[in-house]
Amino acid sequence: MRLEVNCDGLGVADCCNDGDMEINVLLCTDGSELAIAALRDALPVLAPTARMVLLTVESVVDPDHQTGTGFTISPGSPHDEAQIATSGDRAAKKILDDTMAALGLVGAELMAKPGTPGEMICEVAAAMNADVIVIGTNGRRGFRRAFVGSTSDHVVRHAVCPVLVQGAG
Repeated sequence: MRLEVNCDGLGVADCCNDGDMEINVLLCTDGSELAIAALRDALPVLAPTARMVLLTVESVVDPDHQTGTGFTISPGSPHDEAQIATSGDRAAKKILDDTMAALGLVGAELMAKPGTPGEMICEVAAAMNADVIVIGTNGRRGFRRAFVGSTSDHVVRHAVCPVLVQGAG
């Protein structure tokens, strides 16, 4: 098990609060077994939570227009968000429900947003005043990582709070 925490090596409970305070946690999932396993491994190191939000982001990125950093070259169509609001809602709800069940979470808020995953995760974290973001990584390396980009890399570099990244294996 490999955990990366971007708060100078302190445990999340140490860097996010002063002991007895409960924290606001943003849990990120794409519904994959890897994402669920990452959240499962990371949850035990968190301090008690005041608020826990489970987020999935339905990407509106056209892979044919994507650069190596994971950003789109041209903006998405206004119809993309409407499409997610209809057909994507069912898929997002299933991802969130399956993740909640797999982790045995009780009382977490469920949130699905359309957009570019890295950007949306950072936006939601800022809006909810998250104390920590928990996200998995697929362990992609080398050329493929440079070409495709990494959501967790984007979040670590742009988040307004500490990020706990749970690696694959």
